[in-house]
Amino acid sequence: MQAELNRREWMKATGLIAGAWAAGRAGAAEPDASLPQGKGEVVFQRKLAVKYDVDVFIAGGGPAGTAAAVAARSQGASVFLAEAHTCLGGMGTAGRVPVFMPVSDGVNFLPGGYGRQVLDRLSKEKALPGPATDVEALKRVYDALVGESGAAFSFYTTLSDVEARDGHVRYVACSAPGGMFAVKAKVYVDATGNGDLAARAGAAFEKGDGHGRLMPGTLCSVWSGIDWKTWEASRPQGPQPDGHMLEKAFADGVFSVQDRHLTGMHKMGDGLGGGNIGHTFGVDGTDESSLTAALVTGRKSMKEYERYYRGYLKGFENVRLVQTGSLLGVRETRRITGDYVLGVEDYKQRAVFADEIGRYAYAIDIHPQTTDKASYEKHRKEFDQEFRYNKGESYGIPYRILTPRGLDNVLVAGRCVSTDQLVHGSLRVMPGCFITGQAAGVAAAMAAQTGGSVHRLDVKALQGRLKAFGAYLPNA
Repeated sequence: MQAELNRREWMKATGLIAGAWAAGRAGAAEPDASLPQGKGEVVFQRKLAVKYDVDVFIAGGGPAGTAAAVAARSQGASVFLAEAHTCLGGMGTAGRVPVFMPVSDGVNFLPGGYGRQVLDRLSKEKALPGPATDVEALKRVYDALVGESGAAFSFYTTLSDVEARDGHVRYVACSAPGGMFAVKAKVYVDATGNGDLAARAGAAFEKGDGHGRLMPGTLCSVWSGIDWKTWEASRPQGPQPDGHMLEKAFADGVFSVQDRHLTGMHKMGDGLGGGNIGHTFGVDGTDESSLTAALVTGRKSMKEYERYYRGYLKGFENVRLVQTGSLLGVRETRRITGDYVLGVEDYKQRAVFADEIGRYAYAIDIHPQTTDKASYEKHRKEFDQEFRYNKGESYGIPYRILTPRGLDNVLVAGRCVSTDQLVHGSLRVMPGCFITGQAAGVAAAMAAQTGGSVHRLDVKALQGRLKAFGAYLPNA
């Protein structure tokens, strides 16, 4: 179908929501004063061909977006997924995050369904023998799972704008090498991580802590020349063994920033390591100037970490940087406000909900926002002690954190779901994204089939379909 959408309609609609969007951007980085600044405004108009007319449109092809695509297709929905980068998987592939984080509460496999599909397929595809992720294998796994599902998807395809009226998204505009085009869908799933689609449609959101401060990012990396046998024989016991010589290195002037939180290297294979090392403080993942500065800083800092590992840790004397991620590892940006905000009290109580779409158990992991020693000690206390679960314990994830207030045909999945900052520190990782993504995909297909609002979905029917898909729902 080749209908056309006049850009003026977009201008009118987005003008109505501009105030709400700007109000939610508290804490965003200011424009770089060193750059030449434009003046005034311009009205930019285009007629856009509606390239896809589908049941479900998904913005973002990370773990949540791919889960949503495969799950929606399992329910018979037609799907188009737009991914801005060159591969599916987001932080786990382009961002080179080296590990998935926990998939179990010590007893139960939590991201059942799509998560099981990914890990089973990866175990067959993986070529590198270490416990860290084989990123190239994971790329192929996502390509295969989404492709075999029958979902249409394209890379280099960026969500550019949203046309919404009275809480209903009518179209989205995408930008790609072939030009701009529109997509019409019955239901839209925001799996961008940043909540771009929902925010541009007018949804309320929060960012960071009560002062708008965001967790730092990390530019993950790949290293060679590691003698793993020597390191494993000499590494100290306890949290963050890679960091046990940091204070000496600080005194010796190795680092320009005294960052005490060193997650460390993860074994990828013989001599190879995946690094989740270093932080880019003050980065706002919704601001391109801030991201640019963080990437430059992150790449520069790798030389300091190379000096540290080579000079202070046994087994790393010949380590060499091979590659940094093509995406910065961003831990948090917008959290879209849903019908329910999953909070730290729910986490502490191991909450059970009538509308559960999954359960998860990762400890609350808020990386220190500053470099002072007190912030690091607070992080260690919370992550290693205060917020740890016992074996078999988990918290419920209610469907209502996927449904943005005020939008009737939009669902969110992944890093931008409706939580407070503390629970976000648990649910933001890949297994959590699998859980919320597959639920959003099934829910989107159901809403598309009935033509109803995502807020009035038959939750019992949703849970039944999720269980048939393989989801872990012991309370449903």
